[in-house]
Amino acid sequence: MADELWTMDDLLAAVPFASADGRPDRAITGFSIDTRSLQPGDVFIALKDQRDAHEFVTNAFREGASLAIVNDTYERRPGDGALMRCKLDALRKEFPDYHEKLPDCDALWALQKIGAAARNRLAPGARVVAVTGSAGKTGTKEMLRGCMLRVGTMHASEKSYNNHWGVPLSLARMPADTEFAVFEIGMNHAGEITPLTEMVRPHVAIITTVEAVHLEHFRGVEEIADAKAEIFRGLVSGGAAIVKRDSPHFDRQRVRAEIEAARVVSFGLTNTADVFAETLNLGEDGTDITVRIGGKRVSYRLAMPGRHIAENSLAVVAALDAIGADLDIALTALADLAPPPGRGARTVFAVPGGEVLLIDESYNANPASMRAALGTLGTVSRAKFPRRIAVLGDMLELGPDAPALHCSLKDAVDEAGVDVIFACGPDMRNLYDAVPEGIRGGYDKAAAQLSDKVLGALRAGDVVMVKASNGTRLGQLVDALKAKFGKDLAAG
Repeated sequence: MADELWTMDDLLAAVPFASADGRPDRAITGFSIDTRSLQPGDVFIALKDQRDAHEFVTNAFREGASLAIVNDTYERRPGDGALMRCKLDALRKEFPDYHEKLPDCDALWALQKIGAAARNRLAPGARVVAVTGSAGKTGTKEMLRGCMLRVGTMHASEKSYNNHWGVPLSLARMPADTEFAVFEIGMNHAGEITPLTEMVRPHVAIITTVEAVHLEHFRGVEEIADAKAEIFRGLVSGGAAIVKRDSPHFDRQRVRAEIEAARVVSFGLTNTADVFAETLNLGEDGTDITVRIGGKRVSYRLAMPGRHIAENSLAVVAALDAIGADLDIALTALADLAPPPGRGARTVFAVPGGEVLLIDESYNANPASMRAALGTLGTVSRAKFPRRIAVLGDMLELGPDAPALHCSLKDAVDEAGVDVIFACGPDMRNLYDAVPEGIRGGYDKAAAQLSDKVLGALRAGDVVMVKASNGTRLGQLVDALKAKFGKDLAAG
C-alpha cells in the first residue's frame, strides 16, 4: 500500500479560498487528471480542457478516488465522496487586481497552489533540477532520473508532463522526503516557462538546445532562445544555469542567466566548454565517454546511441556535479538506460527469413531532432540490417518556413544512407519530392494510409526508423508493426 502523500488539511492549507465538503475515507496517495489511469487513493483534479472533467467526478470515485477537487459550482451527485471546493469567484472579489493572473478553471488554480506547496515543503538539503530545450528534454530528464536514483530518494515528472498542468501535477505527486527531483518544462509561446520555473524553483536549470521549433509563434530563433532562458528566472539564489557552449545562442542565454545572478556552467563537445567530452566513442549500441569537468575526469558508458544523446549526457554530468552528487556512483546508471517509447526505443521483430529492427522516434519531431534521428539510423550496421528505411511525417508548428525546413533534410537523408523513404503530411511531401526517385517508397497525406505501404514493403534485414511530430499520428504505424509482428518478438 502506498504511503500517505498529503492530508486533506494540508491541501486546504495550500489552496486559498477552498473548503471541504466531506472527508476522505482513505489515505491520499496520489493525484490524477484522468479516470482511465486513476489509482485508488488518488485525488481527482477536475480540469477543463477539451472536455470538462467535472463530468467524470462520480466515475473517479467508482475507481477509488480519495478526494475530488472541483469548482465551487459543482453539484454533488450520488456516489460522490469527499470534495474540495475551490472558490475563485471569492478570490477575484477579494483581490480584483489579481484577476488577470487567475486561470479559468478553479481546479487548475488549486493544482498549481498544491504544486507550489509541494516544492515548499522539501527539506533545505533537497536539490531540484529543471530541464527545458527545443529537443532532448525528456531524454535528459530520464538520464537524470536514473542517475539520481543511484544516490538518493528522487522524484521526476512522468512522460512529458511539462506544461501548465503537467508541472504542478508532477510537483503535487512529490513526496515530502524527496532528496533529488527533476522536472521537465516546455513551452509553445513566450511567457509560458516563467510561472512554471517559479513554481519549481530549481537549484539547477538546463537548456539542452535551441532550434527552429514553434516558429509559428515566434519571429525568429532568437526569440525562442529568450523564451527558453525564462527558466533561469526561477533559480534559487546562487543556482546553476547549464547552457550548451557551441550553440549560436550561448552568449544570449549566458547574459540572461547572469541577470538572474546564476552561476553559468557550459557543456559541449569542444574544450571551450566547462564540461566537455575529452573522448567520445560512438557506437551502434551506445557511447563510451570520458568527460573533463573542472580539474577532474570521469568516464562512463551510455547505453543509448546517438551523438545528440551523448551531448545531452554532458549536461547531466554538469547538473549532477552542481547538486553535489557522487559522479562515479550516479553515472553508472547510464549504462543501463534504454531509450523510452517514441524517443528512440528499439525493438527487433522476427519475420520470415530473419529480423526487422524498429527504431521508434514517433513521439515528436523538429528539424534538429529529425537530423539526429537520421544520423542514428545511419550508424546501424549493414552487416545485420542491410536496408535502411526512414518513415517520416510532418514536423509541426514551423510557420511559413515549414516547406523549406522539411526540404532541407535531404542532406541528412543522404548522409544516413537511407535506402527507402516513406513520407506523410503536406510539408514532408517537399522532402519526398527532393530525394532521388529510386529511394521513394511511398507517400500519403495521412499516416493511416501510409501504414499498409510500409508493412507491405518490409522484409528480413530491414531497419525502419519512424519519426514525426506527435500530431501527425505516425505512432499508429509503430502500433501496426507491433500488432503484425509482436507475437514473433525476438528482442527488445
